[in-house]
Amino acid sequence: MSDTTVVESAGFASPACSMHEVDPHYTGLTPYSEAEEARNIARWRKAERERLISKRLAVTAETRAHYSASIAATLHRLIGRPRGRIVSVYWPFRGEPDLRTWLEQIGGRGGITALPVVVAKHTPMVFRAWNHGDPLERGIWGIPAPSKGEAVVPDIVIAPLVGYDKQGYRLGYGGGFFDRTLASLPKPAFAIGVGYARSAIPTIYPRKHDIPMNAIVTEQGIQEFER
Repeated sequence: MSDTTVVESAGFASPACSMHEVDPHYTGLTPYSEAEEARNIARWRKAERERLISKRLAVTAETRAHYSASIAATLHRLIGRPRGRIVSVYWPFRGEPDLRTWLEQIGGRGGITALPVVVAKHTPMVFRAWNHGDPLERGIWGIPAPSKGEAVVPDIVIAPLVGYDKQGYRLGYGGGFFDRTLASLPKPAFAIGVGYARSAIPTIYPRKHDIPMNAIVTEQGIQEFER
């Protein structure tokens, strides 16, 4: 890992009016049961997810391209020399940072590049080696994934995020694919959440299954965490 670290200065914001739906102490009521708490957090996450995605989609294509280039440059410094290491990125979806050009550069510098593939709901993903020009097929949500290719175990997993908090927890699309996959890998991977600084929130109200990232990278820099 590079010794160069950019300190992130993003602010955190979340609608105050919904916070009482998660924390019963907000109103002085009797604490929720575990099942009720889980349902309330799920409802809150769904609303927050929709809000953050709408906010992300409001960013112009030109600005997103600028942010993506900045994120790629930061990842370059964070990862350092990729030769001999397996790096998994993702295919951009709904305004996510586009790192496909950077992924090609990783391959050109001796790294092994891969994309995640959803096999079925409620199961870990697999990672398949992929290079620019290799065949793709439509997967879940219509996101392209390698139609064939060697299954690999990544050293570095770059996961897109809808939101993120101060503890390094990532809010995704709700399927739990990345958390489930990171927990099932035969060896720990260095997990990097990637998104925009405007996606910062105070907390995602992490549950037992949520896995914090080793680092969060946005257009404003890096935040690193113990995992």
